[in-house]
Amino acid sequence: MTVELEALGLAIKRAQYRNHRTMDAALRPVGITLVQWDALRAIARMPEASGHDLAAATFQSDQAFGTLANRLAERGLIVRTPGRGRRIVHELTDAGRAALEEGHAVAADVLDDLFAPLDEVQRAALLETLGRLTSH
Repeated sequence: MTVELEALGLAIKRAQYRNHRTMDAALRPVGITLVQWDALRAIARMPEASGHDLAAATFQSDQAFGTLANRLAERGLIVRTPGRGRRIVHELTDAGRAALEEGHAVAADVLDDLFAPLDEVQRAALLETLGRLTSH
């Protein structure tokens, strides 16, 4: 049996789109979007990272991440301070940490629902397969 690669690509895109839209809607009551929550996660995970590194970690351009970081700072979720050279250091505020933690709780529920049709063996196989596709 030959798998049509365009159909496979479309199925991956549909799964990602469903994940993104479902997570975005579930995070709305927390007062953040998925993109904002992802930025908060990256900042928490990479405390000394440059804006460029944070942009790459969140799949954004440097300019887009800078705009997002400015919005997060305006909302009091992060602070941006000068670092070495031209680097800007990003740090979560108490409000940012609270939003991040609320987002983790929401994400756990959403991901449980999204992956409910798969058992543990299927989840492990999917993770391994996607890892092979993205390791290049």
